[in-house]
Amino acid sequence: MAGLATASPPNNAILHFVSAERFPIAPEDLARALELWPELKPLADELLASYPPLFRGNHRLVLDEGRVRLTLFFGDVVDAWSTLTFQADAWFLDGFAPACNPEMWLDEGIRLIRRHSRAGTTIATFTAVGRIRRALQSQGFVMRKAPGFGRKRDMIVGHLPSEEAEPVQAQIAGPIAIIGAGLAGSLLANNLAQRGVEVVLIDAAQQAGAGASRNLQGASYVKLGVDFNAQTELALTALNFAYQAYEPYRDSVWHPTGLLQLAWSEQESDRQTRFLDRNHYPESLLYPVNASTATDLTGVPCPSGGLWFPRSGWLAPQTLCQRLVEHPRIHQRFGVKVQRLTPCNGKWHIASDGGPDTIVESLVIAAGHLTPTLIPLQSSFRFKAIRGQVTHLPEGLLKAPGAVICGERYLNPMAGNIAVTGATFDLHNSDPQPTGVSNQENLEKLRAMLPDAFNDHGESSATFEGRVGFRCTTHDYQPVVGPVKDMEGRSLDGVYLFTGLGSKGISYAPLLAEYLADRLLAHPEAIPGPLRKLLDPGRMIRAKTKDTRKNTELSFGEAVK
Repeated sequence: MAGLATASPPNNAILHFVSAERFPIAPEDLARALELWPELKPLADELLASYPPLFRGNHRLVLDEGRVRLTLFFGDVVDAWSTLTFQADAWFLDGFAPACNPEMWLDEGIRLIRRHSRAGTTIATFTAVGRIRRALQSQGFVMRKAPGFGRKRDMIVGHLPSEEAEPVQAQIAGPIAIIGAGLAGSLLANNLAQRGVEVVLIDAAQQAGAGASRNLQGASYVKLGVDFNAQTELALTALNFAYQAYEPYRDSVWHPTGLLQLAWSEQESDRQTRFLDRNHYPESLLYPVNASTATDLTGVPCPSGGLWFPRSGWLAPQTLCQRLVEHPRIHQRFGVKVQRLTPCNGKWHIASDGGPDTIVESLVIAAGHLTPTLIPLQSSFRFKAIRGQVTHLPEGLLKAPGAVICGERYLNPMAGNIAVTGATFDLHNSDPQPTGVSNQENLEKLRAMLPDAFNDHGESSATFEGRVGFRCTTHDYQPVVGPVKDMEGRSLDGVYLFTGLGSKGISYAPLLAEYLADRLLAHPEAIPGPLRKLLDPGRMIRAKTKDTRKNTELSFGEAVK
Protein backbone atom coordinates (compact mmCIF):
# COMPACT_ATOMS: atom_id res chain seq x y z
CA MET A 1 0.00 0.00 0.00
CA ALA A 2 2.86 2.40 0.69
CA GLY A 3 4.10 2.09 -2.85
CA LEU A 4 0.63 2.85 -4.20
CA ALA A 5 0.27 5.76 -1.79
CA THR A 6 3.39 7.46 -3.10
CA ALA A 7 2.46 7.13 -6.79
CA SER A 8 0.18 10.13 -7.25
CA PRO A 9 -1.35 11.44 -4.02
CA PRO A 10 -2.20 15.08 -3.24
CA ASN A 11 0.66 16.92 -1.58
CA ASN A 12 -0.95 16.79 1.87
CA ALA A 13 -2.30 13.22 1.63
CA ILE A 14 -1.61 10.80 4.50
CA LEU A 15 -2.31 7.10 4.32
CA HIS A 16 -3.14 5.57 7.70
CA PHE A 17 -2.86 1.79 7.73
CA VAL A 18 -4.10 -0.06 10.82
CA SER A 19 -3.21 -3.71 11.32
CA ALA A 20 -3.53 -6.24 14.14
CA GLU A 21 -1.03 -9.10 14.35
CA ARG A 22 -1.55 -11.71 17.05
CA PHE A 23 1.61 -13.54 16.03
CA PRO A 24 3.89 -10.81 14.62
CA ILE A 25 6.58 -11.87 12.21
CA ALA A 26 10.19 -11.71 13.37
CA PRO A 27 12.34 -9.00 11.75
CA GLU A 28 14.60 -11.49 9.95
CA ASP A 29 11.57 -13.32 8.51
CA LEU A 30 10.03 -10.02 7.43
CA ALA A 31 13.27 -9.13 5.64
CA ARG A 32 13.25 -12.42 3.75
CA ALA A 33 9.59 -11.99 2.76
CA LEU A 34 10.17 -8.45 1.46
CA GLU A 35 12.99 -9.65 -0.79
CA LEU A 36 10.26 -11.05 -3.08
CA TRP A 37 9.47 -7.45 -4.16
CA PRO A 38 12.82 -5.85 -5.07
CA GLU A 39 10.98 -2.93 -6.68
CA LEU A 40 9.81 -1.93 -3.20
CA LYS A 41 13.28 -2.07 -1.63
CA PRO A 42 13.48 1.61 -0.50
CA LEU A 43 10.12 1.32 1.25
CA ALA A 44 10.94 -2.14 2.59
CA ASP A 45 14.22 -0.89 4.04
CA GLU A 46 12.41 1.95 5.80
CA LEU A 47 9.83 -0.47 7.22
CA LEU A 48 12.56 -2.79 8.50
CA ALA A 49 14.47 0.11 10.08
CA SER A 50 11.31 1.21 11.95
CA TYR A 51 9.95 -2.24 12.77
CA PRO A 52 9.28 -2.39 16.54
CA PRO A 53 10.56 -4.96 19.04
CA LEU A 54 8.09 -7.78 19.52
CA PHE A 55 6.30 -6.79 22.71
CA ARG A 56 2.52 -6.70 22.94
CA GLY A 57 0.63 -3.48 22.51
CA ASN A 58 0.26 -0.74 19.94
CA HIS A 59 3.07 0.67 17.80
CA ARG A 60 3.05 3.68 15.47
CA LEU A 61 5.46 3.74 12.53
CA VAL A 62 5.87 6.98 10.56
CA LEU A 63 7.05 6.15 7.05
CA ASP A 64 7.71 7.86 3.72
CA GLU A 65 8.38 11.27 5.33
CA GLY A 66 5.07 11.12 7.20
CA ARG A 67 2.89 10.30 4.20
CA VAL A 68 2.29 6.78 5.54
CA ARG A 69 1.44 6.11 9.18
CA LEU A 70 1.24 2.46 10.19
CA THR A 71 -0.60 1.62 13.41
CA LEU A 72 0.55 -1.91 14.24
CA PHE A 73 -1.15 -3.70 17.12
CA PHE A 74 0.61 -6.78 18.46
CA GLY A 75 -2.16 -8.81 20.06
CA ASP A 76 -5.60 -10.27 19.51
CA VAL A 77 -7.68 -8.60 16.83
CA VAL A 78 -10.72 -8.18 19.09
CA ASP A 79 -8.51 -6.43 21.66
CA ALA A 80 -7.21 -4.20 18.88
CA TRP A 81 -10.61 -3.16 17.57
CA SER A 82 -11.93 -2.76 21.14
CA THR A 83 -9.20 -0.35 22.25
CA LEU A 84 -8.06 1.53 19.13
CA THR A 85 -9.73 4.73 17.93
CA PHE A 86 -10.10 5.08 14.15
CA GLN A 87 -12.64 5.08 11.33
CA ALA A 88 -11.75 3.08 8.25
CA ASP A 89 -12.36 3.91 4.60
CA ALA A 90 -11.42 0.41 3.46
CA TRP A 91 -10.99 -3.02 5.08
CA PHE A 92 -8.69 -5.78 3.85
CA LEU A 93 -9.58 -8.76 6.02
CA ASP A 94 -7.36 -11.74 6.81
CA GLY A 95 -6.85 -13.81 3.68
CA PHE A 96 -6.65 -17.16 5.50
CA ALA A 97 -9.60 -19.49 5.95
CA PRO A 98 -11.78 -18.65 8.94
CA ALA A 99 -10.88 -22.03 10.47
CA CYS A 100 -7.21 -20.89 10.57
CA ASN A 101 -7.97 -17.64 12.36
CA PRO A 102 -11.32 -18.11 14.12
CA GLU A 103 -11.12 -15.08 16.42
CA MET A 104 -11.04 -12.78 13.39
CA TRP A 105 -14.43 -14.04 12.33
CA LEU A 106 -16.30 -14.11 15.60
CA ASP A 107 -19.49 -12.07 15.70
CA GLU A 108 -17.81 -9.64 18.12
CA GLY A 109 -14.97 -9.04 15.67
CA ILE A 110 -17.34 -8.26 12.83
CA ARG A 111 -19.45 -6.02 15.07
CA LEU A 112 -16.30 -4.03 15.90
CA ILE A 113 -15.42 -3.78 12.21
CA ARG A 114 -18.80 -2.20 11.67
CA ARG A 115 -18.19 0.23 14.57
CA HIS A 116 -14.95 1.44 13.00
CA SER A 117 -16.49 2.02 9.54
CA ARG A 118 -17.58 5.31 8.05
CA ALA A 119 -20.09 6.00 5.27
CA GLY A 120 -19.08 4.26 2.05
CA THR A 121 -16.40 2.09 3.68
CA THR A 122 -15.43 -0.78 1.40
CA ILE A 123 -14.57 -4.28 2.58
CA ALA A 124 -12.90 -7.24 0.91
CA THR A 125 -11.65 -10.65 1.98
CA PHE A 126 -10.26 -13.68 0.18
CA THR A 127 -12.74 -15.96 1.91
CA ALA A 128 -16.06 -16.73 0.23
CA VAL A 129 -17.57 -18.65 3.17
CA GLY A 130 -21.30 -18.04 3.36
CA ARG A 131 -21.36 -17.64 7.14
CA ILE A 132 -18.90 -14.75 6.93
CA ARG A 133 -20.90 -13.06 4.17
CA ARG A 134 -24.09 -13.37 6.20
CA ALA A 135 -22.41 -12.05 9.36
CA LEU A 136 -21.18 -8.97 7.51
CA GLN A 137 -24.62 -8.44 6.01
CA SER A 138 -26.16 -8.63 9.47
CA GLN A 139 -24.00 -5.62 10.43
CA GLY A 140 -25.28 -3.55 7.49
CA PHE A 141 -22.65 -4.28 4.83
CA VAL A 142 -23.89 -4.86 1.30
CA MET A 143 -21.90 -7.91 0.12
CA ARG A 144 -21.35 -9.73 -3.18
CA LYS A 145 -19.07 -12.34 -4.68
CA ALA A 146 -16.20 -11.29 -6.92
CA PRO A 147 -13.47 -13.14 -8.85
CA GLY A 148 -10.61 -14.21 -6.62
CA PHE A 149 -6.84 -14.02 -7.07
CA GLY A 150 -4.40 -16.77 -8.01
CA ARG A 151 -5.85 -20.18 -7.19
CA LYS A 152 -8.73 -18.59 -5.35
CA ARG A 153 -11.85 -18.77 -7.55
CA ASP A 154 -14.10 -16.47 -5.51
CA MET A 155 -13.84 -13.78 -2.86
CA ILE A 156 -16.41 -11.45 -1.27
CA VAL A 157 -16.45 -7.68 -1.38
CA GLY A 158 -18.86 -5.05 -0.16
CA HIS A 159 -19.49 -1.60 1.27
CA LEU A 160 -21.34 0.14 4.10
CA PRO A 161 -24.19 2.41 2.95
CA SER A 162 -24.34 5.92 4.34
CA GLU A 163 -27.37 5.28 6.51
CA GLU A 164 -25.57 2.44 8.31
CA ALA A 165 -22.35 4.34 9.09
CA GLU A 166 -21.11 5.77 12.36
CA PRO A 167 -21.01 9.59 12.55
CA VAL A 168 -17.67 11.02 11.46
CA GLN A 169 -15.70 12.99 14.03
CA ALA A 170 -15.14 16.56 12.89
CA GLN A 171 -11.55 17.55 12.14
CA ILE A 172 -10.27 20.69 13.80
CA ALA A 173 -9.62 23.49 11.36
CA GLY A 174 -6.36 25.40 11.58
CA PRO A 175 -4.61 27.42 12.56
CA ILE A 176 -3.98 25.74 15.91
CA ALA A 177 -2.22 27.76 18.60
CA ILE A 178 0.36 26.14 20.87
CA ILE A 179 1.44 27.98 24.01
CA GLY A 180 4.92 26.83 24.96
CA ALA A 181 7.88 26.11 22.68
CA GLY A 182 9.69 23.56 24.82
CA LEU A 183 10.27 20.04 23.61
CA ALA A 184 6.59 19.08 23.89
CA GLY A 185 5.26 22.17 22.11
CA SER A 186 7.97 22.12 19.43
CA LEU A 187 7.40 18.45 18.63
CA LEU A 188 3.64 18.97 18.41
CA ALA A 189 4.01 22.08 16.23
CA ASN A 190 6.29 20.25 13.82
CA ASN A 191 4.03 17.18 13.77
CA LEU A 192 0.99 19.26 12.86
CA ALA A 193 2.91 21.30 10.30
CA GLN A 194 4.16 18.13 8.63
CA ARG A 195 0.52 17.05 8.29
CA GLY A 196 -0.37 20.29 6.50
CA VAL A 197 -1.77 22.31 9.44
CA GLU A 198 -0.94 25.97 10.11
CA VAL A 199 0.37 26.49 13.65
CA VAL A 200 0.84 29.62 15.76
CA LEU A 201 3.59 28.90 18.30
CA ILE A 202 3.67 31.28 21.27
CA ASP A 203 6.34 31.53 23.96
CA ALA A 204 7.44 34.24 26.38
CA ALA A 205 11.10 33.48 25.64
CA GLN A 206 12.92 34.79 22.58
CA GLN A 207 13.59 31.33 21.15
CA ALA A 208 12.38 27.75 21.30
CA GLY A 209 13.58 25.43 24.03
CA ALA A 210 14.42 28.17 26.52
CA GLY A 211 12.84 26.59 29.61
CA ALA A 212 13.45 23.09 30.99
CA SER A 213 14.45 22.04 27.46
CA ARG A 214 17.49 24.33 27.59
CA ASN A 215 19.62 21.69 29.29
CA LEU A 216 22.65 20.87 27.17
CA GLN A 217 21.99 17.15 27.40
CA GLY A 218 19.14 14.89 28.34
CA ALA A 219 18.91 11.09 28.36
CA SER A 220 16.24 9.03 26.64
CA TYR A 221 15.46 6.76 29.54
CA VAL A 222 12.53 5.05 31.25
CA LYS A 223 12.43 2.88 34.35
CA LEU A 224 10.25 -0.09 33.51
CA GLY A 225 8.02 -1.67 36.13
CA VAL A 226 8.72 -5.15 37.43
CA ASP A 227 5.27 -6.18 36.20
CA PHE A 228 4.01 -5.47 32.71
CA ASN A 229 1.08 -3.11 33.25
CA ALA A 230 -0.40 -0.10 31.47
CA GLN A 231 2.28 2.27 32.77
CA THR A 232 5.06 -0.08 31.62
CA GLU A 233 3.42 -0.49 28.22
CA LEU A 234 3.14 3.27 27.77
CA ALA A 235 6.77 3.77 28.77
CA LEU A 236 8.03 1.06 26.41
CA THR A 237 5.90 2.25 23.50
CA ALA A 238 7.00 5.85 24.01
CA LEU A 239 10.67 4.92 24.28
CA ASN A 240 10.60 2.89 21.09
CA PHE A 241 8.77 5.65 19.21
CA ALA A 242 11.31 8.21 20.46
CA TYR A 243 14.12 6.19 18.86
CA GLN A 244 12.28 6.41 15.55
CA ALA A 245 11.43 10.11 15.93
CA TYR A 246 15.01 11.16 16.74
CA GLU A 247 16.73 9.02 14.10
CA PRO A 248 16.70 11.79 11.42
CA TYR A 249 18.77 13.89 13.85
CA ARG A 250 21.39 11.21 14.56
CA ASP A 251 24.88 12.47 15.41
CA SER A 252 23.94 16.16 15.21
CA VAL A 253 21.30 16.31 17.96
CA TRP A 254 20.57 12.68 18.82
CA HIS A 255 23.41 10.43 19.99
CA PRO A 256 22.33 6.76 20.41
CA THR A 257 25.35 5.75 22.46
CA GLY A 258 23.49 3.09 24.43
CA LEU A 259 22.40 3.50 28.04
CA LEU A 260 23.19 1.55 31.19
CA GLN A 261 20.60 1.39 33.95
CA LEU A 262 23.04 0.62 36.75
CA ALA A 263 22.14 -1.73 39.59
CA TRP A 264 23.63 0.91 41.87
CA SER A 265 22.15 -0.24 45.18
CA GLU A 266 21.04 -3.46 46.81
CA GLN A 267 17.42 -2.39 46.40
CA GLU A 268 17.86 -1.62 42.68
CA SER A 269 19.77 -4.86 42.13
CA ASP A 270 16.90 -6.81 43.69
CA ARG A 271 14.37 -4.92 41.58
CA GLN A 272 16.26 -5.71 38.38
CA THR A 273 16.49 -9.39 39.34
CA ARG A 274 12.73 -9.57 39.81
CA PHE A 275 12.22 -7.60 36.59
CA LEU A 276 14.30 -10.11 34.60
CA ASP A 277 12.59 -13.09 36.22
CA ARG A 278 9.14 -11.84 35.18
CA ASN A 279 9.85 -10.38 31.74
CA HIS A 280 11.51 -11.51 28.55
CA TYR A 281 12.11 -8.54 26.28
CA PRO A 282 13.93 -8.70 22.92
CA GLU A 283 17.64 -7.98 23.22
CA SER A 284 17.22 -5.22 20.65
CA LEU A 285 15.38 -3.39 23.44
CA LEU A 286 17.35 -4.31 26.57
CA TYR A 287 19.40 -7.07 28.16
CA PRO A 288 21.30 -7.63 31.43
CA VAL A 289 25.07 -7.10 31.70
CA ASN A 290 27.57 -7.81 34.48
CA ALA A 291 30.02 -5.27 35.90
CA SER A 292 32.80 -6.19 33.47
CA THR A 293 30.58 -5.85 30.40
CA ALA A 294 29.06 -2.63 31.77
CA THR A 295 32.57 -1.22 32.12
CA ASP A 296 33.44 -2.22 28.54
CA LEU A 297 30.23 -0.74 27.14
CA THR A 298 30.43 2.59 28.97
CA GLY A 299 34.19 3.09 29.19
CA VAL A 300 33.81 3.88 32.90
CA PRO A 301 34.66 1.49 35.77
CA CYS A 302 31.28 0.20 36.96
CA PRO A 303 30.99 -1.38 40.41
CA SER A 304 28.00 -3.47 39.31
CA GLY A 305 26.11 -4.57 36.25
CA GLY A 306 22.66 -3.49 35.18
CA LEU A 307 20.31 -3.32 32.24
CA TRP A 308 21.72 -2.25 28.88
CA PHE A 309 19.48 -0.36 26.44
CA PRO A 310 21.44 -0.54 23.17
CA ARG A 311 19.32 2.00 21.23
CA SER A 312 19.07 4.69 23.92
CA GLY A 313 21.36 7.67 24.28
CA TRP A 314 21.32 11.40 24.82
CA LEU A 315 19.73 14.37 23.11
CA ALA A 316 20.52 18.08 22.83
CA PRO A 317 16.93 19.24 23.47
CA GLN A 318 17.20 22.96 22.84
CA THR A 319 18.97 22.47 19.51
CA LEU A 320 16.25 20.03 18.48
CA CYS A 321 13.49 22.47 19.46
CA GLN A 322 15.03 25.20 17.34
CA ARG A 323 15.28 22.91 14.34
CA LEU A 324 11.75 21.61 14.74
CA VAL A 325 10.10 25.05 14.70
CA GLU A 326 11.82 26.17 11.49
CA HIS A 327 8.93 25.15 9.25
CA PRO A 328 6.95 27.38 6.88
CA ARG A 329 3.64 26.40 8.48
CA ILE A 330 4.83 27.29 12.00
CA HIS A 331 4.28 30.98 12.72
CA GLN A 332 6.54 31.93 15.62
CA ARG A 333 5.40 34.47 18.21
CA PHE A 334 8.34 34.54 20.60
CA GLY A 335 8.80 37.11 23.34
CA VAL A 336 5.03 37.05 23.89
CA LYS A 337 3.74 36.42 27.42
CA VAL A 338 0.18 35.09 27.45
CA GLN A 339 -2.04 36.84 30.00
CA ARG A 340 -5.40 35.09 29.63
CA LEU A 341 -7.54 32.86 27.41
CA THR A 342 -11.10 34.04 26.70
CA PRO A 343 -13.86 32.28 24.72
CA CYS A 344 -15.86 34.44 22.33
CA ASN A 345 -18.23 33.43 19.51
CA GLY A 346 -16.91 29.89 19.24
CA LYS A 347 -13.26 30.94 19.19
CA TRP A 348 -10.52 31.48 21.75
CA HIS A 349 -8.88 34.86 22.20
CA ILE A 350 -5.30 34.63 23.46
CA ALA A 351 -4.46 37.94 25.12
CA SER A 352 -0.77 38.77 25.58
CA ASP A 353 1.28 41.54 27.14
CA GLY A 354 1.52 43.38 23.84
CA GLY A 355 -0.08 43.41 20.40
CA PRO A 356 -3.47 42.14 19.27
CA ASP A 357 -5.14 38.97 20.51
CA THR A 358 -4.41 35.72 18.71
CA ILE A 359 -7.78 34.25 17.72
CA VAL A 360 -8.11 30.51 17.01
CA GLU A 361 -10.70 27.77 17.27
CA SER A 362 -8.33 25.42 19.06
CA LEU A 363 -5.27 25.79 21.25
CA VAL A 364 -2.88 23.59 23.19
CA ILE A 365 -1.30 24.64 26.50
CA ALA A 366 2.17 23.11 26.61
CA ALA A 367 3.72 25.57 29.04
CA GLY A 368 5.34 23.12 31.44
CA HIS A 369 5.07 24.11 35.10
CA LEU A 370 3.30 27.38 34.11
CA THR A 371 0.40 25.46 32.53
CA PRO A 372 -2.02 25.70 35.49
CA THR A 373 -1.83 29.51 35.47
CA LEU A 374 -3.23 29.49 31.94
CA ILE A 375 -6.07 26.96 32.18
CA PRO A 376 -9.30 28.98 31.78
CA LEU A 377 -11.22 27.29 34.62
CA GLN A 378 -11.87 28.35 38.20
CA SER A 379 -10.44 25.14 39.62
CA SER A 380 -7.41 23.87 41.51
CA PHE A 381 -5.18 21.41 39.70
CA ARG A 382 -2.95 18.61 40.98
CA PHE A 383 0.28 19.73 39.32
CA LYS A 384 3.62 20.17 41.04
CA ALA A 385 6.62 22.27 40.00
CA ILE A 386 9.78 20.46 41.11
CA ARG A 387 13.16 22.13 40.91
CA GLY A 388 15.96 20.17 39.28
CA GLN A 389 19.57 21.32 38.97
CA VAL A 390 22.09 19.69 36.67
CA THR A 391 25.86 20.10 37.01
CA HIS A 392 28.36 20.60 34.20
CA LEU A 393 31.45 18.48 34.77
CA PRO A 394 34.62 19.77 33.11
CA GLU A 395 36.75 17.63 30.84
CA GLY A 396 39.44 15.75 32.73
CA LEU A 397 37.54 15.45 36.00
CA LEU A 398 36.45 11.92 35.21
CA LYS A 399 37.04 9.15 32.71
CA ALA A 400 35.01 10.17 29.67
CA PRO A 401 31.98 7.89 29.43
CA GLY A 402 31.11 6.46 26.03
CA ALA A 403 27.46 5.91 26.93
CA VAL A 404 24.79 7.24 29.28
CA ILE A 405 24.83 5.79 32.79
CA CYS A 406 21.72 6.10 34.97
CA GLY A 407 21.32 5.35 38.67
CA GLU A 408 20.70 7.69 41.59
CA ARG A 409 22.13 10.28 39.17
CA TYR A 410 22.76 10.11 35.45
CA LEU A 411 26.02 10.80 33.66
CA ASN A 412 26.16 11.67 29.98
CA PRO A 413 29.08 11.36 27.57
CA MET A 414 31.11 14.49 26.88
CA ALA A 415 29.46 17.21 24.80
CA GLY A 416 32.31 19.44 23.75
CA ASN A 417 34.37 19.85 26.90
CA ILE A 418 31.69 19.09 29.52
CA ALA A 419 29.46 16.24 30.60
CA VAL A 420 26.10 16.81 32.28
CA THR A 421 25.10 15.03 35.47
CA GLY A 422 22.08 15.42 37.70
CA ALA A 423 19.52 16.14 38.53
CA THR A 424 18.44 17.19 41.98
CA PHE A 425 14.82 16.67 42.99
CA ASP A 426 13.98 19.67 45.15
CA LEU A 427 10.38 19.51 46.28
CA HIS A 428 10.42 22.63 48.43
CA ASN A 429 12.95 24.85 46.71
CA SER A 430 11.82 27.57 44.30
CA ASP A 431 15.25 29.16 43.68
CA PRO A 432 15.72 29.51 39.89
CA GLN A 433 19.48 30.09 40.26
CA PRO A 434 22.01 27.24 40.41
CA THR A 435 23.65 26.78 43.80
CA GLY A 436 26.89 25.27 45.00
CA VAL A 437 24.90 23.12 47.42
CA SER A 438 23.02 21.45 44.57
CA ASN A 439 26.23 20.99 42.57
CA GLN A 440 27.81 19.37 45.61
CA GLU A 441 24.83 17.06 46.05
CA ASN A 442 25.06 15.95 42.41
CA LEU A 443 28.78 15.34 42.70
CA GLU A 444 28.50 13.35 45.93
CA LYS A 445 25.72 11.16 44.57
CA LEU A 446 27.68 10.54 41.37
CA ARG A 447 30.85 9.63 43.31
CA ALA A 448 28.89 7.17 45.43
CA MET A 449 27.40 5.62 42.29
CA LEU A 450 30.63 5.50 40.24
CA PRO A 451 33.50 5.81 42.72
CA ASP A 452 36.24 4.78 40.27
CA ALA A 453 35.07 7.03 37.44
CA PHE A 454 36.88 10.12 38.73
CA ASN A 455 40.45 11.15 37.96
CA ASP A 456 40.68 13.29 41.13
CA HIS A 457 39.98 12.58 44.77
CA GLY A 458 37.64 15.33 45.83
CA GLU A 459 37.72 18.49 43.72
CA SER A 460 35.43 21.16 45.08
CA SER A 461 32.19 21.68 43.19
CA ALA A 462 32.11 25.39 44.04
CA THR A 463 33.46 26.41 40.64
CA PHE A 464 31.26 24.09 38.60
CA GLU A 465 28.53 25.51 36.43
CA GLY A 466 24.99 24.25 36.62
CA ARG A 467 21.50 24.95 35.41
CA VAL A 468 18.08 24.91 37.05
CA GLY A 469 14.85 23.80 35.44
CA PHE A 470 11.39 23.19 36.86
CA ARG A 471 9.74 19.90 36.02
CA CYS A 472 5.97 19.91 35.71
CA THR A 473 4.83 16.72 37.42
CA THR A 474 1.49 15.28 38.43
CA HIS A 475 0.22 13.56 41.56
CA ASP A 476 0.56 10.15 39.88
CA TYR A 477 3.68 11.04 37.83
CA GLN A 478 1.93 10.34 34.52
CA PRO A 479 1.72 12.95 31.74
CA VAL A 480 -1.40 14.95 30.89
CA VAL A 481 -2.49 14.99 27.24
CA GLY A 482 -5.95 15.76 25.90
CA PRO A 483 -8.88 18.18 26.18
CA VAL A 484 -9.27 20.27 29.34
CA LYS A 485 -12.11 18.99 31.52
CA ASP A 486 -14.19 20.66 34.19
CA MET A 487 -15.31 19.33 37.58
CA GLU A 488 -18.11 17.31 35.96
CA GLY A 489 -15.75 15.70 33.42
CA ARG A 490 -17.03 17.73 30.48
CA SER A 491 -14.46 18.77 27.88
CA LEU A 492 -13.76 22.45 27.40
CA ASP A 493 -14.22 22.85 23.66
CA GLY A 494 -11.07 23.80 21.81
CA VAL A 495 -8.57 23.75 24.72
CA TYR A 496 -6.07 20.93 25.14
CA LEU A 497 -3.24 20.19 27.58
CA PHE A 498 0.18 18.72 26.83
CA THR A 499 2.18 18.81 30.05
CA GLY A 500 3.13 16.94 33.22
CA LEU A 501 6.00 15.02 31.60
CA GLY A 502 8.29 15.57 34.58
CA SER A 503 11.71 14.08 33.86
CA LYS A 504 10.28 11.81 31.13
CA GLY A 505 9.96 14.42 28.38
CA ILE A 506 12.73 13.23 26.07
CA SER A 507 11.35 9.69 26.04
CA TYR A 508 7.61 10.45 26.12
CA ALA A 509 7.14 13.69 24.18
CA PRO A 510 7.45 12.34 20.59
CA LEU A 511 4.72 9.70 21.02
CA LEU A 512 2.44 12.04 22.98
CA ALA A 513 2.84 14.72 20.29
CA GLU A 514 1.92 12.12 17.66
CA TYR A 515 -1.12 11.07 19.68
CA LEU A 516 -2.33 14.62 20.32
CA ALA A 517 -1.94 15.50 16.64
CA ASP A 518 -4.05 12.43 15.86
CA ARG A 519 -6.76 13.63 18.24
CA LEU A 520 -6.75 17.20 16.95
CA LEU A 521 -7.08 16.04 13.34
CA ALA A 522 -9.44 13.08 13.94
CA HIS A 523 -6.83 10.68 12.57
CA PRO A 524 -6.39 7.10 13.82
CA GLU A 525 -4.92 7.45 17.30
CA ALA A 526 -1.47 6.15 18.20
CA ILE A 527 -2.39 5.27 21.81
CA PRO A 528 -5.11 2.70 22.67
CA GLY A 529 -7.88 3.24 25.21
CA PRO A 530 -6.38 1.67 28.36
CA LEU A 531 -3.25 3.82 27.99
CA ARG A 532 -5.23 6.96 27.17
CA LYS A 533 -6.79 6.75 30.63
CA LEU A 534 -3.36 7.35 32.14
CA LEU A 535 -3.17 10.66 30.26
CA ASP A 536 -6.68 11.99 30.90
CA PRO A 537 -6.65 15.67 32.02
CA GLY A 538 -9.84 15.10 34.03
CA ARG A 539 -7.87 13.39 36.78
CA MET A 540 -5.99 16.62 37.52
CA ILE A 541 -8.86 18.65 39.04
CA ARG A 542 -9.10 18.91 42.81
CA ALA A 543 -12.33 19.39 44.67
CA LYS A 544 -13.39 23.04 44.67
CA THR A 545 -11.90 25.30 47.32
CA LYS A 546 -12.39 28.97 48.08
CA ASP A 547 -10.52 31.29 45.67
CA THR A 548 -8.95 28.31 43.88
CA ARG A 549 -7.78 30.32 40.89
CA LYS A 550 -5.68 32.60 43.07
CA ASN A 551 -4.24 29.71 45.06
CA THR A 552 -3.18 27.87 41.92
CA GLU A 553 -1.43 30.91 40.49
CA LEU A 554 0.41 31.63 43.74
CA SER A 555 1.63 28.10 44.28
CA PHE A 556 3.21 28.05 40.85
CA GLY A 557 4.27 31.66 40.76
CA GLU A 558 6.67 31.01 43.62
CA ALA A 559 8.78 28.76 41.41
CA VAL A 560 9.55 31.45 38.85
CA LYS A 561 10.33 34.56 40.88
